[in-house]
Amino acid sequence: MNFRWIAKSMMVAAAFMVSCAQASLEIIITEGVDSARPVAIVPFAFVGATKPNQDIGQIVSADLMRSGKFNPINAMRMPQQPQNSSQFNAAVWDKTGVEAVVMGTIKEVGMDRYTVSYELVDVVKAKGGVGQPMMNAAGRIVGGTNHILHASEITITGKQFRQYAHRMSDVIYEKLTGERGAFSTKIAYVLVRDRQEYRYQLVVADYDGENEQVLLRAKEPLMSPSWSPDGTKLAYVTFERKQSQIYIQDVYTARRSILTSFKGINGSPVWSPDGRKMAMTLSKDGNSEIYVMDIASKALTKVAPHRAIDVEPTWAPDGKSILFSSERGGRPQLYSVELGSNQVSRVTFEGEMNLAGKYTPNGQAIVMVNRTNGQYNIARMDRTTKFMQVLTRTYLDESPSIAPNGSMIIYSTLHGSNTQVLALVSMDGRFKARLPATNGRVKSPAWSPFL
Repeated sequence: MNFRWIAKSMMVAAAFMVSCAQASLEIIITEGVDSARPVAIVPFAFVGATKPNQDIGQIVSADLMRSGKFNPINAMRMPQQPQNSSQFNAAVWDKTGVEAVVMGTIKEVGMDRYTVSYELVDVVKAKGGVGQPMMNAAGRIVGGTNHILHASEITITGKQFRQYAHRMSDVIYEKLTGERGAFSTKIAYVLVRDRQEYRYQLVVADYDGENEQVLLRAKEPLMSPSWSPDGTKLAYVTFERKQSQIYIQDVYTARRSILTSFKGINGSPVWSPDGRKMAMTLSKDGNSEIYVMDIASKALTKVAPHRAIDVEPTWAPDGKSILFSSERGGRPQLYSVELGSNQVSRVTFEGEMNLAGKYTPNGQAIVMVNRTNGQYNIARMDRTTKFMQVLTRTYLDESPSIAPNGSMIIYSTLHGSNTQVLALVSMDGRFKARLPATNGRVKSPAWSPFL
């Protein structure tokens, strides 16, 4: 991973096309479930004649497991399968060690219309105590509702089951952790299929790889997708007319417009937090440097000018500074520039080099590609203590992108016979998963904001 090669490779043809396809990605969990908190997602009872193809309980269970924080138990281990809290036996669930139970029903109420109801029960609170509900001798709750953390009912169509299941997961995750769930978000990535005429595809999918939509097909490389703060647009780099160009494309209407087409490098576009500006890497004046463009006026401002190669800008959450990779100190490290004063300060010192920095959503840490002893891995550095934790043990990691709730990192890595795949790692490094393509190579992931 040569630093000069990174800068030069930001040049990347695109034949515009939008289509939908079956999922290309499959999440394979590799580490960390056993240490997660045990919960139970009881199979939802179905009342009706035409059962939907999507299983809400299975989707919610998979979401919670992939978060790295929960370990849903197998249905065979459940002491009972209640449909609602009135059937819930706190005594038998207390013996399982499970912290929370989700139960519900799906009732067919018309042609492709289903009423979905569910409850989230806290097993610890259901046991009783001061100010808590009481159990009778049979283990049934006889007083109080404090053990019911959430209850909901909605009528939806069969096609809405997966989307609603992700929303359920968001609610359950937030009730149990205090953090907002990110299961209703999306990811963008580049899919490469070498045997096709249009080898490169810019793809948007649900965070779990489902509902894949191809936004763009190209004969030449695509790279660096970046979400707008409202989640409606993507900026990315193409190599149309045999030169790198930055485009902006609407995810829903597929309309696109060119943002830059300067001589040399047009790379690494990233939106400001307010969506009005774009930071990028340009070499129009000869050297690779960081610029900020006002999207409406196209006015450009060069920031942190230096004779060294500067690449990979990213905004601080408050929009007042930009983090970037630079070799101005010798080997590549992360630097920050205050936009008000243009004052530059070095941010990383540990390891042989640090690249592709990203702030966590709360601004308290920086995620990056760290090289130590020749190995490129994803690392997290606390901004206050400067403590650096290497989170991965995969090979030649790059392009980290953080979930909007700060819980997970998606990145590109090599697996097997040097095949590019996407991978997930939790922010604490305990949970890990791999997302290989069923047919092709995947790289350059970008996690959307909350939608």
